[in-house]
Amino acid sequence: MENKVSTSYDETQIQVLEGLEAVKKRPGMYIGSTSSRGLHHLVYEIVDNSIDEALAGYCDTITVTINEGNIITVEDNGRGIPVGMHPKMGIPAVEVVFTVLHAGGKFGGGGYKVSGGLHGVGASVVNALSKYLEVEVSDGEHVHFQRYEGGKSTGPLKIIGDTKKTGTKVTFLADDEIFETLEYEYDVLLTRLREQAFLNKGIRIILEDKRGEEPISKEFKYDGGICSFVEYLNRAKTPLHPEVIYFEAEKNDVVLEIAMQYNDSYTESITSFANNINTTEGGTHETGFKTALTRVLNDYAKKHNLIKEADKTLSGEDAREGLTAIISVKVLEAQFEGQTKTKLGNSEVRGLTESITAEGLDTFLEEHPQVGKIIIEKALTAARAREAARKARDLTRRKTALESSTLPGKLADCSDRDPAKTEIFIVEGDSAGGSAKNGRDRAYQAILPLWGKMLNVEKARLDRVYGNDKLLPVIMALGAGIGEDFNVEKLRYHKVIIMADADVDGSHIRTLLLTFFFRFMRPLIEGGYVYLAQPPLYKVSKGKKEVYAYDDDELARVMAEFDGEGKIQRYKGLGEMNPEQLWETTINPETRKMLRVRLEDAKIADEIFTILMGDAVEPRREFIQENARYVTNLDV
Repeated sequence: MENKVSTSYDETQIQVLEGLEAVKKRPGMYIGSTSSRGLHHLVYEIVDNSIDEALAGYCDTITVTINEGNIITVEDNGRGIPVGMHPKMGIPAVEVVFTVLHAGGKFGGGGYKVSGGLHGVGASVVNALSKYLEVEVSDGEHVHFQRYEGGKSTGPLKIIGDTKKTGTKVTFLADDEIFETLEYEYDVLLTRLREQAFLNKGIRIILEDKRGEEPISKEFKYDGGICSFVEYLNRAKTPLHPEVIYFEAEKNDVVLEIAMQYNDSYTESITSFANNINTTEGGTHETGFKTALTRVLNDYAKKHNLIKEADKTLSGEDAREGLTAIISVKVLEAQFEGQTKTKLGNSEVRGLTESITAEGLDTFLEEHPQVGKIIIEKALTAARAREAARKARDLTRRKTALESSTLPGKLADCSDRDPAKTEIFIVEGDSAGGSAKNGRDRAYQAILPLWGKMLNVEKARLDRVYGNDKLLPVIMALGAGIGEDFNVEKLRYHKVIIMADADVDGSHIRTLLLTFFFRFMRPLIEGGYVYLAQPPLYKVSKGKKEVYAYDDDELARVMAEFDGEGKIQRYKGLGEMNPEQLWETTINPETRKMLRVRLEDAKIADEIFTILMGDAVEPRREFIQENARYVTNLDV
């Protein structure tokens, strides 16, 4: 063999990572990634410890502060981490918690009945990945303090004051040599902490951001728990019944809570949690709930003659249309599965969830016949629309409009047939489409021009989508189907690029297309196939030199380089560019700028689409008022 590694392979090559070195070496194993998501995970790990104190009944207030320089402080009024000497380690217990991996009160010591954290290694992992970490423990008599740098204590635990309070205060600065960014996003932390306040009713959680000129502070406390959560998620929709359906039960050390309410939308929103962890991939608790829901609604409808056809049954999809539900289960030993460890695998939870849902929902419907009738009518309407959509789909297929061999007339396809190498630009307007067709690389770049406003699918069911002449060309060109028939493996291009003008109309078209992809082709976004082209706003000319600027900051830099003497052209639309300019600025992979659309949090995305594109005006007004100060590019 010619390519052997030249160094020797003996006992000196076997690495043993002691203490927290393993965490520094492979941070992704412990917090998922070293991106912005991993950075925020550090905060969650410390907060989870405080939540555990609350679950144990000893803490009711948690304060999270983002200080100047992105230094985080998390403070609670729990019992305080024990400060006595650890019998085996010979150092204070608090030091063990922060410096020894897999140490804590969650490993069978009886400290906690139910624990929220995924691994129970939160404190030591945060310490390992921080430049420094400081902990203050108040035990009702004294305030104890210790500082760590690089994961190791800089000195012994010492008393720095007296107090009658109890609790733990942790301050840390993430390590900039490990993380890609140290910039915390206020809204990301806000969403997570609000979620925790909903899931743990009665707990007060405060988030403070002291980085700006004016400090921001938000407080959450929900005595209604997950019922308040459902009301919050439905605030931009019209509920079909005023009361949130709620039931809870405890059996064999499993605590289960379910809250649900139907609204007038056409989409379902089921969010599940296990030990306060969002199980985004579902699991046994979600399966049990869905099975029971479909069975109970069918039994109820037939029992009360609400379904006239003898052979008609409601599908699970029909039963869940317009449903917002929260499922929260707390188990002693949660088994997490799936790619990202966000799928609950405990088999005993499925049967429990199924029986409790069936019993609770059946009782509610019998006691509230009017609500039962409304829910069944909603499901029957969904069933009729599903049938209409099937007929429309079959009719469309008979016309061969959806077959991969038939492509829309306006599509300028590429010659390469390998989806991994090809990309399609969905371009606003015929004139821009013409420039794009002439400016592209025909080998791997396809162009599909769209004109006029398309259907707002937030207010439409699937059967209307099939009959829409603006959306049908998109479905045909991508070739992967739609809705439950969508198959990402049939996708004809692995880059789907939305190219619209940098104005209000362009933003509207982008939003309409993204709403369509999110509602009816979600795997497109989940798989990272969707991009937003970033055409320049300006062209600056001085003599023979031309430079493009993509925003006002870049324009200012270019003008400074030109000593303020450049001639500025403001592009109102893509159609103003000739094919060469469009290629150079927006289409050429070597020089273009693009944003990949990520589905960071499906629930936030769902909420924003509903607020922006739905019928309710008040939530949209509130959203605009809250976010107006963040607008950076507004056409006047």
